[in-house]
Amino acid sequence: MDLSPVIIAIPMYFTLMAVELVYESITNRKTYRLNDAITNISTGVLQQLSGTFLYVVKVGLYVVMYEYASIIQLEQTWLVFAAAFVVWDLCYYWEHRLAHEISLFWGGHSVHHQSEDYNLSVALRQSSTSFIWGIPIYLPMAMMGFHPNHFLLVGGINLLYQFWIHTEHIGKMPKWFEAAMNTPSHHRVHHGRDPKYLDKNYAGVFIIWDRLFGTFQEEEERPHYGTTKPLNSWNPIYANFAHYISLFKYVGKAKSIKDGAKILFKPPGWLPEYLGGFDAPEPVSDDYHKYNRRTTLQMNLYIFFQFLLALGLYAFYFFKNGDFDPATKGIYAVWIILTTLMFGFLFETRSKWLAGLEAFRLISIPLGLFTMQAFGVPMIIIIAGFCLLSLAAFIYLFRKSLKTRMEPRPLPVTS
Repeated sequence: MDLSPVIIAIPMYFTLMAVELVYESITNRKTYRLNDAITNISTGVLQQLSGTFLYVVKVGLYVVMYEYASIIQLEQTWLVFAAAFVVWDLCYYWEHRLAHEISLFWGGHSVHHQSEDYNLSVALRQSSTSFIWGIPIYLPMAMMGFHPNHFLLVGGINLLYQFWIHTEHIGKMPKWFEAAMNTPSHHRVHHGRDPKYLDKNYAGVFIIWDRLFGTFQEEEERPHYGTTKPLNSWNPIYANFAHYISLFKYVGKAKSIKDGAKILFKPPGWLPEYLGGFDAPEPVSDDYHKYNRRTTLQMNLYIFFQFLLALGLYAFYFFKNGDFDPATKGIYAVWIILTTLMFGFLFETRSKWLAGLEAFRLISIPLGLFTMQAFGVPMIIIIAGFCLLSLAAFIYLFRKSLKTRMEPRPLPVTS
C-alpha cells in the first residue's frame, strides 16, 4: 500500500477540525457553515480521487527526469533531505505565484480560494487540475539529483504544514516566527480578496521567499475571503471548471491567435480593449454578503449524516483502491463523484429529478459493497438498513422541502 503523507494524515485533519469546532462553540465565534465546509472537503476528495488515476503521470515524469536528466544523483541522507525540503518550498513559491499571475494556471488554483469562509476545512479545498500546470516547476529538483522518495516525502510534509495556517483563531505568532515562517496571519492575507491583499504571501513554509521577492504583505485589517468574482455555487465539479469556462468563452471571442494567447497567459482579468479591457479588482463593497441558500434544518441534518457515511466510504476507497481491479475502481470513482455532486445539489435546488438520483445513490451503496465483498454480511446488512432508513427520511424531507422556496439567503460578513 503506497500512501502519501496527505492521505495518512486524514484522521488528523478531521480531529483538528473537530477541535476548532469545539473551540468555536466555547468562544461563540463562528467561522464554519455546513454547506461551505462540505463543499470544501468535496473538492479535496475529488482532487485525491483524480490522484489515484493520475499518480503515475505526476510522479512518472519526475522519475524519468531523475533517471535520465539528473546532473548528479544525491544520496538519501538527512542533510540532503533538509536541502530537498528547502528547495521544494522554493519551487512551491514559484508554482504558487505563477498560478496567480497566469490566467490559465489560475483556473486550477482558484478552487482553493473560492471559499468565503476561513477555517481548517478550507485547507482541504483543492483543485483536480492544478497539477497540470505545476509539475514542470518541480522538475529542476530531479535534474539536481533529489531522489523521488525525497521529492514525494518533503512535498507531503510541506502540505501538512500548510494545514494549520488556515484558521482565524490564531492571531500573531512570536516575532521571530512571523519573520521566517508562514503563519495563519500571513496566510489570511493570501486568502484575502481585498485589493491590498491580492497576490501576496505565496509561501508554503518559509515566508522568507515573499520577503525576498517582494510579495510580502503584513496582515492589517481583517480580510474578506474568496475570489474577486464569487463562485456562488456549492457544486464541486463546477468549482473546478468555473474559471476555465469563463476564460475560454473570452478566448473564443478573441479576434486573433495572439489575443487568445494573451487572454490565457496574461494575469487573470486581462482582456483586449474590444472585450472591455483589463477587469481590475475593486474594493469589497459595504453591502457585500456571502453566498448562501435557504435549506431546512432537517435537510441539513440529513446531508450531514450522509456526509459522515460518505467519509467512511471515501476513506475505504483511498486506503484500498490499489487492490481494486480497474472496473471496480472506475465504478467506485463514479459513485464518489455522484455523491459529492448530490451534496451540492441538495444545498442548492429542489428539482424533482434529484429524488431519483439520490435513491439510486443510496441503493447502490449496499449493493456495491456486497458485490465487492468489502465487508462481512452483518456489516452490509447494517449499512443496507441505514440506507433504507435514509431513503425513507429523504423522501419525506424532500417532499416537504418542495414547498420551501430555495431563494438566496445572504449572510452578512461579521468580524
